[in-house]
Amino acid sequence: MPMLDFAGDARRAFATLKAGGIGILPMDVGYSLIGGTGPALKKIFDTKRRAPTKLNAMLGNDDLHRELHVVSPLAHDIYQAIVHDYDLPLGVIAPCRPDHPFLRALDADTYARSTKDDTLLMLVNAGKFHAALTGISHAEGHLLFGSSANISLTGTKFRGDDIEPEIRAIADIVIDYGLVKYHPWKASSTLLDIETCTVHRYGVAFENIADILKRHFRVDLPPRPAKP
Repeated sequence: MPMLDFAGDARRAFATLKAGGIGILPMDVGYSLIGGTGPALKKIFDTKRRAPTKLNAMLGNDDLHRELHVVSPLAHDIYQAIVHDYDLPLGVIAPCRPDHPFLRALDADTYARSTKDDTLLMLVNAGKFHAALTGISHAEGHLLFGSSANISLTGTKFRGDDIEPEIRAIADIVIDYGLVKYHPWKASSTLLDIETCTVHRYGVAFENIADILKRHFRVDLPPRPAKP
């Protein structure tokens, strides 16, 4: 008997987010605080006490990446190698299509807080719940955004029980799957601009990703900085 109902949990979560609610949701790279409307995202931003320069990340999948990102053949191959050949999670950054109906449906503030110079950060391949939720998001044409379920600068949370009460208090739905898959990394997803091969965050499986780029594409990424 299955212990987890990915499809059912994703449907419940999506309905809450589409209606203006906020969710604490399990991704393989850590728990996320997600909204699907401008007011929800502003509440998330304010509660987390995020710096004004920080942007929302979008929950994405192959379909959303293909439709919203504009990538060169090399960037496409890099994405395919990391996400499909090696089955790794990735925060993929690439230029986007601001005229796409999904992005045009966003209010101006949400678009401004979720893009920079018309580039878009999208978390892909972050587990079975993530896949179920992003499948619904694509089918419904309703995008979901957010960031890690924590007060800013306090570190990614890998157990639901570790999330601060202040964060839990704004959630209209909590999907708690216990300890998530990539907890040994003690970091969230690696953020990589696949066009420029610029690392914006050293996270889960960074060394694997760097090895993929070096062996298959002759691209050398700078090493993970040493901890002070």
